[in-house]
Amino acid sequence: MSEKSLKQRIHEGEIIIGRGASIMADPDELRSILGEGGFDFISTDSQHSAFNEERLVTFCDVADEFDIPVQFRIKHTRHAYLIGNYLDLGPTGIEVPQVELESTVDEAVDAFYYPQVGKRSWGGASRKVAPDQSGRLEYAQWWNENGVLWMQIESINAVTNARKIAKPGIDCLSFGPADLSFSIESYPNHFLQTVDDCAQHVAAQLKDTGVAVCLRGVDPEDRDRYIDMGITMFL
Repeated sequence: MSEKSLKQRIHEGEIIIGRGASIMADPDELRSILGEGGFDFISTDSQHSAFNEERLVTFCDVADEFDIPVQFRIKHTRHAYLIGNYLDLGPTGIEVPQVELESTVDEAVDAFYYPQVGKRSWGGASRKVAPDQSGRLEYAQWWNENGVLWMQIESINAVTNARKIAKPGIDCLSFGPADLSFSIESYPNHFLQTVDDCAQHVAAQLKDTGVAVCLRGVDPEDRDRYIDMGITMFL
């Protein structure tokens, strides 16, 4: 792994590659996936998948064996207030789906970061362990400087307001191509007519902000085209 944190690499504009895995994968199956290497973080999902907290703890424990950050997509946008509880189970980062409102971003930031940045509650025996940072204030500072928070934008409204969604504390705006396509189809005369149009538009809005754009499902041979648009993260 790089000596830099994933958060730092994201903000410096490095090309970051993620790998998805089912939260229901048994530990040996997950170890096999993690052992393949070639990616910078592993993502798992509860929005469209069966989920229980014990499985998330196990998933994160196995990923820790490989020092691979875990990005966890929560069940629903309105569960942003539970982000701190999810983080106490071991993920290194959170993705909030279907974000439309600045108020959702504010709630997510409050729940994600410890004071004095946010309002996350102190505790959690299964939370991510910090290297040599055992004290309360030291751990809080370490987390605030290393945890990775994504907002997923899946509508024309969110795309056109991406700069407002990319508030301080947000590290990445990710795309949900299928739901975004539904939204595009409902605006037949909009100037943005494809997911690629939207991705390029968002990348332009976020240029020089340090907030990355992440696309799902891009074939490796197509990455250069998106990198030229300003996309720096792929899942």
